[in-house]
Amino acid sequence: MGTGADSRLAERLKSLALGTKRDYSAGHERPLGGYLAAMAGFGTYTAAWATLVRLRGRPLPDRPEPWDVVLTAVATFRLSRLISKASVTSPLRAPFTRYVGPQGPAELHEEARADDGKDTVGELVTCPFCMSVWVAATLTGSQLLWPRATRTAMGALTALAGADALQLAYAALTDKATGGK
Repeated sequence: MGTGADSRLAERLKSLALGTKRDYSAGHERPLGGYLAAMAGFGTYTAAWATLVRLRGRPLPDRPEPWDVVLTAVATFRLSRLISKASVTSPLRAPFTRYVGPQGPAELHEEARADDGKDTVGELVTCPFCMSVWVAATLTGSQLLWPRATRTAMGALTALAGADALQLAYAALTDKATGGK
């Protein structure tokens, strides 16, 4: 194929992509290109973890231990919220978000910036559900390479999640006992 054929193919693919985006978006602005880049980035990230685990010669378990699954789930929940919602981590999100207001105890409501292609990263760093995919991959890869240190860190995050639940339960009981005074 010559350069002309390559150019026509590229134009057809571009037209197909733009038509798909237009049809999908239904008049709303959706950063499909950014989402595609995030998916490619996640694929590359997990492939790097898999490569590192393989190069280190670490054997994969036949199946995860149930306790490790629970520990990873709770630690993923807590770390994802810490990264995506906590007031103290807002400087990490600030380049990609705009502050809207408080949202629960020690948490913020922020919106992704729509300028300079920052919307996809802004959505990722403000969404605990989105962030949890990256955190779970990180904790899983870390657990395969450094099991003792990772379990210790996950134990601390799990204890923090438990402490948060107790703080919220205490506040709710106090409000109920005092009639919200």
